[in-house]
Amino acid sequence: MSSNDTICALATPPGHAGVAVIRISGPAALTIGQQLSKTSLQARYAHLVNFYDQHDGLLDQGLVIYFPTPKSFTGEDVVELHPHGNPYICQQLLTRLTQLGARLAIAGEFSERAFLNGKLDLAQLEAIADLIASGSEQAARSAVLSMQGKFSQHVGEILRQLILIRTHIEASLDFADEDIELETREKIAELLMQLQTQLHAITTEAKQGAKLQQGATLVLTGKPNVGKSSLFNALCAQNRAIVTDIPGTTRDVVAMDINIEGVALRLLDTAGIRAQAEAVEKEGIARAQQAIDSADCVIHVFDDATEIEQTASAAQALVVVNKADLLSADQHTHADALYVSAKTGAGLAQLKQHIIKVLGLQSMDQQPPFSARLRHIEALTRASEAIAIAQQQIQSATPLELSAEECRTAQQCLAEITGEFTPDDLLDYVFREFCIGK
Repeated sequence: MSSNDTICALATPPGHAGVAVIRISGPAALTIGQQLSKTSLQARYAHLVNFYDQHDGLLDQGLVIYFPTPKSFTGEDVVELHPHGNPYICQQLLTRLTQLGARLAIAGEFSERAFLNGKLDLAQLEAIADLIASGSEQAARSAVLSMQGKFSQHVGEILRQLILIRTHIEASLDFADEDIELETREKIAELLMQLQTQLHAITTEAKQGAKLQQGATLVLTGKPNVGKSSLFNALCAQNRAIVTDIPGTTRDVVAMDINIEGVALRLLDTAGIRAQAEAVEKEGIARAQQAIDSADCVIHVFDDATEIEQTASAAQALVVVNKADLLSADQHTHADALYVSAKTGAGLAQLKQHIIKVLGLQSMDQQPPFSARLRHIEALTRASEAIAIAQQQIQSATPLELSAEECRTAQQCLAEITGEFTPDDLLDYVFREFCIGK
C-alpha cells in the first residue's frame, strides 16, 4: 500500500445527521480541498464554504478545516470537510474528491498512516478503536488511558530495563575474569526478578482492561425455584425473565446486557439444576452447565442458608441467599454468603459491589486499568516466559549468551505491543479492524 497518494473517506457513520465529516489525507489534500471549495485555506481555521461539482454546480455548503503536516492525525496534510449529514450529499462529495485525484481509503488506512509517521504507536491506535467501541463509561475511561500512552509507557520502561540487562551481559562477555562474571550473574538475577514482578503487575492490569472492553459474563445458577429469575430481573431492573411459582420455568439460557457501577456486564439466567428432569429440562440444564463453564463469575443462588452446599466452578464465584425478606436475622448463619431479596431490593447494592470486586474491576469512583487486547496479554505472557527461562539459566551457570538471547526474545515480544517490532500480517490484521474513515 502506498502512502504517497491522497486518500479520502467518510469519518462519521453513514446515515442522516446534522453534520458529517469527510477526511482527506495526503500530499494533494490541500490542493483538492481548495479546488472543491474554490477557497484559499488557512491552517487550522474553520472556513464556511460552498462545495462544487465538476460543472461548478453547488453540491452543499459547510465547513472545511486544513491541518498541515506534521500537526495532523496522520502526520500528513489533512483536510476535513463538514457537510450536512445526508448520504446522497456525502456520496457526491466523495465522487468529486476522487475526480480531483484522491482515492477512497480502505479500513484503518488513516490510522496506519498515523502509525507509519510516528504520530501514535500501535497500542495507542488500538485504544482509539476500543474507545469508539466502548460499551460502558469505565471501558471508555480505560481506553482513554491507553490512548494517552499509559500502557505504552509501562511497556517502554520494561524494554529499557531489558536493554540494560543485555548491556550488562554483553559487557561481561568481553572479559574472561570469573569474578566479573559472578558479579554480573548476581546483578542480572536481581534485575530479572524485579522485571518479572513489574511484568506480572502489568499483565494483571492488562487482563482487567481487556475484561472491561470485552465485558465480563455473569451466570446465575442454582436449584429450581430459588429465585434466580427474580434476582435476574432485579439486577436487570426490568422483567426480562418469566417468574412463576412452578419449579423449572426457565428452560433455556436468558441473557441481558447490564451496567453495574459503570462496568458493562452480560448476565445469564439459567435453568434450575436438579437430578430428575424431563428431556427438555435436561437440555436446559446442559446449556446451563456450558454457560457456567465459560463464565467469568458464577453466582450460586440459594433460598435457605442451611441448604448451601459445596460449590465448584472454574470461574470466580459468589454465594447468594435470596428471599432474605423471609428469613429472620438469626437465620443469616452462613458467613461467606450474601443475603439479598430480589423482591424488596435489600442487599442488591452490596451484591453489585461484590460482583465488581470478585471480577477484579473498579467501580466508577476508582481509576480504571488501561485498556488492552488479547494479543497484548499473549505478548506479555510470552515475554514473561522468556524472562523466566533467562532466570533459570542465570542460576544454573548456563552460558550468559543464552540468557542474553532469552532477553532478546522478551524484548521482541514486548515490542510487538507498540509496533516497534511487528510482522506485516499482524499490522494488516490490526488496521483492518478499524472503520473506513479512521
